[in-house]
Amino acid sequence: MNDTTILWIAFNLFVLAMLALDLGVFHRKSHDVTTKEALTWTAVWVTLALLFNVFLYYYFDKETAVQFFTGYLIEKSLSVDNIFVIIMIFSYFNVPTTYQHKVLFWGILGALVMRVIFILSGVELIHRFHWLIYIFGAFLVVTGVRMLIAGDAKLEPEKNPLVRLARKLFPFTPTFEGDQFFVRRDAKLWATPLFLVVILIEATDLIFAVDSIPAIIAISDDPFIVYTSNVFAILGLRSLYFALSGIEKYFQYLKYGLSAILIFVGVKMSITDLYKIPINLSLIVIVVILAVAMLASVLAQKKKHGPE
Repeated sequence: MNDTTILWIAFNLFVLAMLALDLGVFHRKSHDVTTKEALTWTAVWVTLALLFNVFLYYYFDKETAVQFFTGYLIEKSLSVDNIFVIIMIFSYFNVPTTYQHKVLFWGILGALVMRVIFILSGVELIHRFHWLIYIFGAFLVVTGVRMLIAGDAKLEPEKNPLVRLARKLFPFTPTFEGDQFFVRRDAKLWATPLFLVVILIEATDLIFAVDSIPAIIAISDDPFIVYTSNVFAILGLRSLYFALSGIEKYFQYLKYGLSAILIFVGVKMSITDLYKIPINLSLIVIVVILAVAMLASVLAQKKKHGPE
């Protein structure tokens, strides 16, 4: 067994242990997640990601560590946009806050599985067919431009093909049945609206993964770096959701910052054979874009609510 295999096994055991600790110990019973609890867990996940980054620095080298941090920053930023869609989904279905953590747990667990498939297949395709790098780059640029010019999307869950399929496969209860996804009545299995919410969250992550995986492959083509940066960003998504829920108005310009980042990494990927943009420069550009977007959002809110 070589060092690479050991790293993959050790990291995945760590992820499974953290998930078991999360659901089996700290959130064994459904409850309202307080802002303090959410901020504490957000700090825990960010700290773990930074400690892992230090490990990469000493075990591999500085460039590997910078690649991980840049990829993690991109994924974390894109996950904030994902969070706002999740807020809309919970609001649409009127999901009680008590049940939201359980829904997010299973939704994110499924997202981890999908990300592994996307990452391994995407990196392998790039290695086998180098010309795909131009396709991915162009896709990111187009996605960034569309995000820049698109208005606020209206949520229409019932038009989602996965939701339609689920309604054909299962009868659904008219109301929530506690935090259960399925209940059995009269020897018949019924799905609950909470199951539909999980499906929509999975579908949402699938859409975001189509954007984010090519974006991080533009930073690194090492499957381990791409995978670990994605996993750390996703694992912190639940706590970040509860920390940001209700203050999404302070991120009104984040969408423009994310679109600029997607365009930048798309161009970076497209011109890699002509000029390889240094990873340190990429990190600086991404940090500056995010800082400007966040500062503009805060200033806009202060101006809006300031004295007339």
